[in-house]
Amino acid sequence: MTRSNDVLLVHGGTPLEGEIRVRGAKNLVPKAMVAALLGSAPSRLRNVPDIRDVRVVRGLLQLHGVTVRPGDESGELVLDPTHVESANVADIDAHAGSSRIPILFCGPLLHRLGHAFIPGLGGCDIGGRPIDFHFDVLRQFGATIEKRADGQYLEAPHRLRGTKIRLPYPSVGSTEQVLLTAVLAEGVTELSNAAVEPEIEDLICVLQKMGAIISMDTDRTIRITGVDKLGGYNHRALPDRLEAASWASAALATEGSIYVRGARQREMMTFLNTYRKVGGAFDIGDEGIRFWHPGGKLNAIALETDVHPGFQTDWQQPLVVALTQASGLSIVHETVYESRLGFTSALNQMGAHIQLYRECLGGSACRFGQRNFLHSAVVSGPTKLQGADLIIPDLRGGFSYLIAALAAQGTSRVHGIDLINRGYENFMEKLVELGAKVELPGGTHPA
Repeated sequence: MTRSNDVLLVHGGTPLEGEIRVRGAKNLVPKAMVAALLGSAPSRLRNVPDIRDVRVVRGLLQLHGVTVRPGDESGELVLDPTHVESANVADIDAHAGSSRIPILFCGPLLHRLGHAFIPGLGGCDIGGRPIDFHFDVLRQFGATIEKRADGQYLEAPHRLRGTKIRLPYPSVGSTEQVLLTAVLAEGVTELSNAAVEPEIEDLICVLQKMGAIISMDTDRTIRITGVDKLGGYNHRALPDRLEAASWASAALATEGSIYVRGARQREMMTFLNTYRKVGGAFDIGDEGIRFWHPGGKLNAIALETDVHPGFQTDWQQPLVVALTQASGLSIVHETVYESRLGFTSALNQMGAHIQLYRECLGGSACRFGQRNFLHSAVVSGPTKLQGADLIIPDLRGGFSYLIAALAAQGTSRVHGIDLINRGYENFMEKLVELGAKVELPGGTHPA
């Protein structure tokens, strides 16, 4: 049963206008926190957002004896791994149930303690994200893995050894697993077909500050030369380009204007090009980017998601809401997560015209084309959206539902909003700051 404080009433039809700030990237900060486990000295991480994934990792680190305390400035954490210890299985399970981050504790804990326990993993239901590959990689480094009723128990009877690994797909999570394990492994690790997202590069910067030796080639090959010891780091996390793009799409869908303080051009170039093709306007400054709807019609486009430097899959769902207001037929081909277009059924309930297809409708075939997944969409617009009862399916889909409800006429009841806290810091306060007409059941102000 949905809790009353997990429901948001959204009165749509008002443009979002004003300024919000994005802090460090959800896809970097928790991983940088895990990296602190590898060090023999404290680390200092700045620009940390107050989101649930950060709280989950903080709790797991503290269970393993890492001291985590606020730093001198807002959004700063000091992590001291001097006294790492084993944690109680039940406590790990209680903390980790809603996150997939714990799988990345394996390498650091094997190095520090010689063993690790990983419970069942949570995360967003947007398609298959198998963890078996993580365990296969750890076995190649020399770990032994025993499947138990409550999870996986890993041991490293000897020092882990470098190895050659080729990813079947440039997975971000698998690349992070290799990096966090290889830096203290004996010898050289060569990872080919690696993910090269900006958050991966930032994690490599963190590890290099700790004393790691890591090189990136232009052909998606990463080479890691293991070292005997790592120290701490002092690092400011790169801003969250995925959250920034979500607010940009909200400005477009609601015919508003939002200044996203902290947004940076370099990591968002692919998104910015697409935003401009749709008809959105933006102005890039030293401290952030302003996004707005310039008036007139929006343009239908053909869009294909891909791994970096392509159009990110996490940008797709919020932008699709804006595409329901574009003139003509837009084609969206999702090539990263096979089930990510499932959220469109709720948009159709609100009045959108979106048809899903099993065929690859993009410019190229993808790995889902012959596997019976509804991974392509044709969006016909513009259509007027009407308020509806919405149940949030996942993080990005959830924020997309909020955008749709804000753009719609009438009132929507959005259920499961707590899920959005995983990746959007203070999102309800930000909505209020932008003039959104939102309230909790009973008329309570959400902020």
